[in-house]
This record gives sequence, structure tokens and C-alpha cells, in this order.
Amino acid sequence: MSTSPATEKALREAMARLIAGKPQTTDGKLTKENLYREAGISRATMNRATEIMAEWDAYVETHGRRTRGETQRDAEIAELTRKLKAKTAECTELNRRLDAAATVIAALHHDNEALHEHLDARAGGNVRSLSVRRGEIHDPP
Repeated sequence: MSTSPATEKALREAMARLIAGKPQTTDGKLTKENLYREAGISRATMNRATEIMAEWDAYVETHGRRTRGETQRDAEIAELTRKLKAKTAECTELNRRLDAAATVIAALHHDNEALHEHLDARAGGNVRSLSVRRGEIHDPP
């Protein structure tokens, strides 16, 4: 028992839409159920179209059940994941460098304060320290 030309045409058009990732009535997954529903025929009628079913099976065997859209989506996800890892590593490195800079700044601030105290002590009250940075004049204690 063979299928009518109209059935074959409907199946081939449905197959083309599913493969192109442009389904009209299904979710677009490359399954036989979607194929017969997309074609608007019964499963039994689809199964009688043995030549088309052999083509469908060969396509799915070669290309897998993922649609072009799913393949593209997965590639985009992989690329975004790679970029996220790179940015995370960059942020981690920048935070490490920021912590190191803060430590150095704190040590320099401490050394600067100690030098000011040392200068004030050596001056013996005869010299006034000018702090350009603060815009203030400090009298030694």
C-alpha cells in the first residue's frame, strides 16, 4: 500500500520545516510524532510512506535529533559560559591586585605617619611641619 502524492508532499514539507527549525504546529523537535503532526496526517499514514520515513531516519541518524535552533542556542550558551569564566577570572585577579594595593597603601600611610612623628620630635618645637596634602599647618606636640 502506497501513499498519495498529497500525503508525500505534506510529509516532505513538514520535514523541511522541522529541519529548517520553522515548525508551524509543533515544538520543532525532530521526532516522528512532530513529523506526522506537522504534516497534518495520522501516524499510520506516515508509516506507510516508507521512502520518506527512510529519508527521515537517515537524516536524524546523521544530524541527530537537535534542531538548528537548539544547536545554535547550545553554541551560544557555551560561548557565554566561556566568556563568563574569563570575566570571573579577570575579576578575581583584579580583586587580588586591589587587596595588595590596599595593603601597600596602608603600610605607606603608617610609614608616613611615623616619619611625621619622627620629624616633629627632632624639631624640638622650633619647627612647624607644613602638610601640603592636608592644607594645614601642624605644630609639633
